[in-house]
Amino acid sequence: MGGEPLTALNIVGFPSGKLPIEILTEILRGGQDKVHEAGALIIGGHTIIDEELKYGLSVTGRADPRHLLTNAAAREGDRLVLTKPLGTGILATAAKQGTLSHEHQEVLHASMVELNRNASRAALAVGARCATDITGFGLLGHANHIARASKTALHIDVARVPVLPGARDAWRAGVRTGGAERNEKYLLDLVDWGTTSDVDRALLIDPQTSGGLLVAVSSERLAEYLSLVPAGVEIGQVGSSSNPRVVLA
Repeated sequence: MGGEPLTALNIVGFPSGKLPIEILTEILRGGQDKVHEAGALIIGGHTIIDEELKYGLSVTGRADPRHLLTNAAAREGDRLVLTKPLGTGILATAAKQGTLSHEHQEVLHASMVELNRNASRAALAVGARCATDITGFGLLGHANHIARASKTALHIDVARVPVLPGARDAWRAGVRTGGAERNEKYLLDLVDWGTTSDVDRALLIDPQTSGGLLVAVSSERLAEYLSLVPAGVEIGQVGSSSNPRVVLA
């Protein structure tokens, strides 16, 4: 992490004859807008006929090996900052089921279309060397990757973890994802769960689509980083451990 995107190729699977071509037009337009926002250019792509609509990007970029953000560089005393709230998996599932309010859909979409560009660049600017994006393994899955790669313990204050509005209510109403179930099985013996409630546990393992970053920032430069990333929230810190793991409090 910490690289600069240069070019991108569209990768599309489209159910021809089942959806109007205007939908594909808008998807490609949205992708192009975000690629341009990231400072890169779309130079082509590949499209196939598929039963299910799929869209992605194959990206080429460059990175200075002296200035990278890896999951193996957390140090004892670093503060943990989460740059986007959790809950996209639960809320997107609720939206597919038609049970998510328009207001909560708008907030969900706004979070998902926000790039991690600023948060990543700010991390490099304050000298951070450890970060991970939060995607399919959920916050705890990716935090566990940092703990194991850096040979540290990550202490997370559950009450401070930001959550998208409506996510808790959706879970309490019965919205579930298959990815969360797999994440929980994988993490069962790798996390000290403490007295975490069922709903908080569900959000901490919720698979994220276009989630934020978890960044380890030195305590001396924490305030500077938070000033550069206003949506960032300090959720814990890095400690020493002979048994690398995530500890919830």
